[in-house]
Amino acid sequence: MIEARLHALLRAVPVPMLAVDRQARIIGANELAEALLGPAPSGRPFVTVLRHPEVNAALDAVLSGQDRARLTLTLGATERRVFCEVTVTALDAPGLSGAAVAIEDRSRDEETELMRRDFVANVSHELRTPLTALMGFIETLRGPARNDAAARDRFFDIMEREAGRMNRLIADLLSLSRVEQDERRRPAQSIELAGLLRGVVATLAPAAEAAGVRLELQGAERQVTLPGDSDQLVQVFHNLIENAVKYGGAGGVVTVTLQHLEHEPVLRGPAWSVCVADRGEGIDPQHLPRLTERFYRVDTHRSREQGGTGLGLAIVKHIVNRHRGRLRIESQRGQGSRFTVLLPQKIGRI
Repeated sequence: MIEARLHALLRAVPVPMLAVDRQARIIGANELAEALLGPAPSGRPFVTVLRHPEVNAALDAVLSGQDRARLTLTLGATERRVFCEVTVTALDAPGLSGAAVAIEDRSRDEETELMRRDFVANVSHELRTPLTALMGFIETLRGPARNDAAARDRFFDIMEREAGRMNRLIADLLSLSRVEQDERRRPAQSIELAGLLRGVVATLAPAAEAAGVRLELQGAERQVTLPGDSDQLVQVFHNLIENAVKYGGAGGVVTVTLQHLEHEPVLRGPAWSVCVADRGEGIDPQHLPRLTERFYRVDTHRSREQGGTGLGLAIVKHIVNRHRGRLRIESQRGQGSRFTVLLPQKIGRI
């Protein structure tokens, strides 16, 4: 009877848990524990199931009279390491004496904390560079260049550029924060996609012409209505087309193609595809999986020279996710790049 109750209790616990008797032999384990540690048949010594000296020392302490022990550690092989919080609690009830070992996976919390630390470090680094430049020029203008008009004008130009860079970074950080907050909220409005693309292309045409790049828009002759946030999608296509002009404009042409897909397998239904293609130098395939990471740049120096913050594609990814779409990136060195946004014709219930 007690054994049946123990097994029922272990099954109800939402974390991996094992129970052992006074001799540190297994008397029960739930499915989550066996999925993490492997089979744990009754009567098997606990030390043969979880070979970790700190856990076994904590178990010995509890079996020797300590009420509870808690520790954090990393379990698993090198290819799949799990950051865990392990709690060993004494069991003392009629017919049941020993200890319960609960293992709570904290890997996601650890990954989130690591991402937060990396994010803060990246932001600090991105802001420190222009701030250092500004402080240096201010000091110079107050000293050696006080009466040098030519140097003063040159320094003011550089300071204006660095201040603009900080302003763009802060604007992108705020935009990314807003997009992440709204990511789980589906768009409530409808947009006219073809007209939106015509507007973005018309806005960027003067900058493209100044860079010696021709913008071509294809497939946007008819009206295309679908659920979406107009401001956010303008931001998506403005970013992708502007990037194509800046980094892929060496080919002289950037093509924006709107196409209807009767059935898009990944989105499991009809969809619209917007492909921004350039004929530039392309991107090494090794960089493609990381392009949408915050602050990831293929060429850091060139990106900064072009005014990039390293956040544009991260913002694009989150906006496309909010629209329940997909972003595909295809590129090879010397063959240009293709950034394709897939948007569902209808957004189902979440």
